[in-house]
Amino acid sequence: MIKSISFFSSCRRVSLSDNKSLFKIMTQRMGYTTQALPTYPKFEGNFLIVGWGTVARASLPLILRHFGVTPKNITVVTADEAGKEVALKEGITHIVKPLTTENSRSVLYPLLKQGDLLLNLSVDVSSVELAKLALDKGCLYMDTCVEPAEGGYTTGTLGDRTNYAQREKAIALRSKYPKGSPTALFAHGINPGLISSILKQALLNIASETNLPYNTPTNRTQWAELMHRLGVRVIHIAERDTQVTKYPKKPNQFFNTWSVEGFISEGVFQPAELGWGTHEREFPADGARQTNGLGAAIYLSRPGAATKVRTWTPIEQHFHGFLVTHNESVSIAEYFSVYEGSKCVFRPTVHYAYHPCDAAVQSVHEILGKDSEKQKELRVVMDEVVDGHDELGVLVMGHKKGAYWYGSVLDVHEARRLAPYNNATSLQVASGVLAGLVHCVENPREGVIEAEELNHVRALEVAKPYLGRM
Repeated sequence: MIKSISFFSSCRRVSLSDNKSLFKIMTQRMGYTTQALPTYPKFEGNFLIVGWGTVARASLPLILRHFGVTPKNITVVTADEAGKEVALKEGITHIVKPLTTENSRSVLYPLLKQGDLLLNLSVDVSSVELAKLALDKGCLYMDTCVEPAEGGYTTGTLGDRTNYAQREKAIALRSKYPKGSPTALFAHGINPGLISSILKQALLNIASETNLPYNTPTNRTQWAELMHRLGVRVIHIAERDTQVTKYPKKPNQFFNTWSVEGFISEGVFQPAELGWGTHEREFPADGARQTNGLGAAIYLSRPGAATKVRTWTPIEQHFHGFLVTHNESVSIAEYFSVYEGSKCVFRPTVHYAYHPCDAAVQSVHEILGKDSEKQKELRVVMDEVVDGHDELGVLVMGHKKGAYWYGSVLDVHEARRLAPYNNATSLQVASGVLAGLVHCVENPREGVIEAEELNHVRALEVAKPYLGRM
C-alpha cells in the first residue's frame, strides 16, 4: 500500500515489405480485431531523420508500415557508422556527417523541401536550432527530447543544465512560429510524450471509478480543473525494466536497453528535477527554484541517478527508482496547474521514478563511483536480451482511490514479433514516435506544440497496438 503522497515520503525477422500483413496477424493475436485497427495518414513528403541510434532504428519499421512511404523517401544523417547495416538492408539513404551548431543548416537545408518532415532523434545536436531550420524551410518537425548542443549537459550552472531550461528555449519559439506555422512537436516519445495522453486517460478512468461527474475536458484549463477536483497530489512516471541479457555486464561496460548516451546525460550529468506541487510543505535542503518562466519545477544539487524514490508498478509492486530529470516532469506540472488570477492555487508534484534493467543499474553504480567517467564500452542491448518486460505508466496519487497506475506492460518477445530492430523499451518509445508523427501529419499547421496539447484519444489509438497490455 502506498502511504506517502508527497515528494518525501522466438523472434522471426521479416522484410519490411511484409510488415503490414505481419502487423495485422500479430494485432489479432493480441486481441485487436482487424476492424478495430486505427487508420494512419499517407504522408506525401520525405522524412529526414537526424540520428540513427536505437530509437531511430526502432521507429523505422513503423514509419515504413504506416505512412505510405518507401525507403527512397527516407534519408538519415548521423554522426557515425553505427547501424549502417540496417539502413543498407532497408534501402534508405544513410549519410555520415556529424552536425554542429555551425554546420547543421548547410548540411540539412539542401536535404529538405517544403512539406517534408524532420525527425530529430539525435544527441548533442540542438533541438531548437533544428526546429528553426525545419520551420524556416516550411517543414514539419518532431523530436523525443529537447536536446542542447554538444556540451550543454556538462557546462554552465546546474540550472542551465535542467530540462526546465531547455524547455523554456523551445516554447519561446511560439512567438516566432505561432498557430498557422508548420507544426513542431517537441519531446514526443513515450516519456516524455505519449505518457501525457496516458495520464489524461488515467484521470478519466479515476473520475469514472470514483463516480465524479465530469465532461471530458477539451482544453488545458478544464484538464487542470478535473485533476484538482479529483484531489490528485502526486504523479510518478513509474517504470520498471526487467529485461535481461544472455551474458552479464563486465567491468568498464555500460549496458542499457535504449540510448546509453541519453541515459548518462539525463541521469548523471543533469541534476534531479521534478514538478513541484502546491501542497508540498517541506522544501529539499539541496533544492533550488527556477527564476524564469512559470516556475513549475525545482531541481536538486545531485544527479538523478544518485537520487532514489519509492514507487510502484503492478508487476514489480514496490521498488526504488531513480529520480531522473525528464521533460514531462515540467510540462505536466505546468499544464495541469490551476490559477486564480495570476496565483497558482493547484499544481501536482510530478517526477520520473525509473528502475532500468538490472545491468543498467550496475552500470550507473559503476559510473557514479568513478566520478562520472564513462565506461570504455557503451552498449545498447538488443539481440542480447533473452527475456523480460518493461512496465511504464503513471502512478496517480491523492484521490479517493488512494493510488492508481495506468500504463503499458510489454515483454521483449511480443515486441520482437510486432516489429524488427526492437526490444520492449525501444518499441514503447517508437509507439510514442508514431503517435507524434501521425499528429504532425494530420495537423500540419499548429506551430510549436507539446505532448499535452495532443488529442489523447487519437494518440493512444495510434500507439496501443504496440504497447502490449494496458
